[in-house]
Amino acid sequence: MAKRLLPTLNRVLIEKIIPPSKTNAGILLPEKSSKASILCCGFRLNSGTVVAVGPGARDKDGKTIPVCFKEGDTVLLPEYGGTQVKLGEKEYHLYRDEDILGTLHD
Repeated sequence: MAKRLLPTLNRVLIEKIIPPSKTNAGILLPEKSSKASILCCGFRLNSGTVVAVGPGARDKDGKTIPVCFKEGDTVLLPEYGGTQVKLGEKEYHLYRDEDILGTLHD
């Protein structure tokens, strides 16, 4: 379903990574402790996977400046911002490429 939405200009469509609601041992985590538990369980806070990328913004001369992210990248997102988009049963977020803080590598 997300493949039907192609972002315009320098926008990037992101599927956020959902933090776990319980540990590997089966202990349920309350919502308030989820920020601390995300970091200690190996997950990054406010991260997501790039689903689709726009062609890029245009400079003064009309040349396209390509987006520096590609589909499948895991990125670090700002705490606030982006536009929430619901496609089918899934929620996605649209960000401008300059709002994304960086890529995450193993």
